[in-house]
Amino acid sequence: MEKDFYATIKLITGEEIFGRVLIAKENNCTLLLINNPVLITEVKTRRSSGYKFEPWLKTTTEDLCVINIDSVVTIIENTDDSIHKMHDIFSNQISNINKKIDSTNSETKLSRKMGYLSNIEDAKNLLERIYKDC
Repeated sequence: MEKDFYATIKLITGEEIFGRVLIAKENNCTLLLINNPVLITEVKTRRSSGYKFEPWLKTTTEDLCVINIDSVVTIIENTDDSIHKMHDIFSNQISNINKKIDSTNSETKLSRKMGYLSNIEDAKNLLERIYKDC
């Protein structure tokens, strides 16, 4: 295996993601292992500019993503240490949030205080009645 590096990756879907990348070859297939892939948006104000980081995949707590090289248009290594540090800080913050979510979810019990509890059939009937009354 090669050494990991920071890179911007343009996918065939048009998305551009950034992360720490490791290239792996397995069974004549080249894979990109991306640690905490993010979308980066440049934010400009009157006086300065900066970057906004947000997770590429928003509904997972996994920090490693595997992409087949066939899904990649181009990959460009990034050597900007300030962006590397921002990515590391963001990754640590997300990791800490995910740990809190995981520990909270394992301890949380459902109760009526959280909202209306129902089965699917009752909820469906209620929604149909509301829709017909409108």
